[in-house]
Amino acid sequence: MGPALALTACSALAAGALVVRGDRARAWLLLSALLVAPAILLVHVADSDQVRTLRDQPALAVAAGVLGLALIAALAVVFARMPTAFPVAVVATIPFRIPIAVGGSASNLLLPLYLVIAAGAMAWALPQLTRRPPGTAPWQDGSAKPTRWASPSRRDGAAAPGWLEGLLAAVLLLYAIQTGYSDDSDRALENVVFFYVPFAMLYVLLVRLAWTPRLAGISLGVLTGLAVALASVGYVEYATRHLLLNPKVIASNQLEDYFRINSLFFDPNIYGRFLVIVLVLLVAWMLWRLRTRDVALAGIVAAFLFGALVLTLSQSSFMALLVGLAVLGALRWSVRWALGITAAVVLAALIALALGTSAFDGGSSSNEATSGRADLISGGVRLFSGQPVQGLGSGSFSREYRRAESASAERATSASHTIPVTVAAEQGLIGLLAYLALLVAALARLFRGAARAGPVRSGIAAAFAALVVHTLVYAAFLEDPLAWALLAVGSAVAVLPALAADTAAAEPGLEPE
Repeated sequence: MGPALALTACSALAAGALVVRGDRARAWLLLSALLVAPAILLVHVADSDQVRTLRDQPALAVAAGVLGLALIAALAVVFARMPTAFPVAVVATIPFRIPIAVGGSASNLLLPLYLVIAAGAMAWALPQLTRRPPGTAPWQDGSAKPTRWASPSRRDGAAAPGWLEGLLAAVLLLYAIQTGYSDDSDRALENVVFFYVPFAMLYVLLVRLAWTPRLAGISLGVLTGLAVALASVGYVEYATRHLLLNPKVIASNQLEDYFRINSLFFDPNIYGRFLVIVLVLLVAWMLWRLRTRDVALAGIVAAFLFGALVLTLSQSSFMALLVGLAVLGALRWSVRWALGITAAVVLAALIALALGTSAFDGGSSSNEATSGRADLISGGVRLFSGQPVQGLGSGSFSREYRRAESASAERATSASHTIPVTVAAEQGLIGLLAYLALLVAALARLFRGAARAGPVRSGIAAAFAALVVHTLVYAAFLEDPLAWALLAVGSAVAVLPALAADTAAAEPGLEPE
């Protein structure tokens, strides 16, 4: 129970930061989580090769620690003086993963993003603890330059936490508690320390920014430029038939007639998800933009990104893109027409799939047509039926699936690629109900009033819907920082209708209807 108690305490700090109403208390919780999470991780990896190397070379360990702290401190100073630099830094680092050996296995970690989150937490939290009087915005007494950390919709900070924040906190705590009876507590610990806690901190920081259409436009510009660069890497991979990363895909490409790209990502499907999110946000901007030249340029960029998406051969990403574009059509024009066109596209795709399967494969099973997903889902359902109430424990899906189905380690690794089934097997009905309630609250927050509200809210709602669809047939929901970022920005702009209207009126092509 030791690891479970430690993870529960760490998750409680992050959960408290999500739901507490006072900024001073929130600051203490954020800083505490910022200290506790790395401490838990260091204890967990005390015997890893990286830690042993640093322990054997204390000078190197000290130098690495000083360098990391200095970088965080420098970024914190920048973010404190210019808070709008924080979301730009988040966007610039959100795709980059670095492989690190943790607990005997390699994990692809978002180390650059972690540094940005830590610096952002310090930049926001420390002034809350020294501000006079507590909770008062600097511009109210003229003692400091105006800050954009606190939402202008309320002079004392951002909108009060609601159902969404409460459910996010509950899911975090429940996952940590259910680690206590898991057979793979290492996996659960990695999810909590590397994903849930830092991304909850990211949510708290992003939702407290004053998101204007201008800031959203700058962030989209950086994100699009990054996507173009990553797509270019993918095109080079395809042209040279050489992948830079992911040994599994490299081996698969050598055995199959087709060739999949993953750019600087370690997974073609996660790379495809990233491209889908950028495409949906870019198309949202195009649909509300009035200048023909801008729309034409954005269309060229979108075609370039879509070409890279095609080369990933990610079925889940194609499905997510279709849903995202359909949602945009419904929000911009007509729900009826969007549903009709979507149904026609789906029908055409099913017919093409059926014809292609019979013509080239001589007829294949549903499992083969879904790249093994059918067997994975049925195996996950059997795991759920064994422990339907409390589940088998957080993080245990892969190990329990391998044990129950006598599957290989490689196949078990991909067994968690259907999030609802994974949640049901690991956390039972308790976790599944919490997950469904979270989805309802998130969609309600993002879609309420978003219809024809403008490119920012509509784009975020459509992008989140696309991401949710992707998780239904693949992996990584709350383990993906994009999910938290979309929820945070969507929540921030949802409570700023007056600000959005005032700012959009001065920016051609961004006017909400």
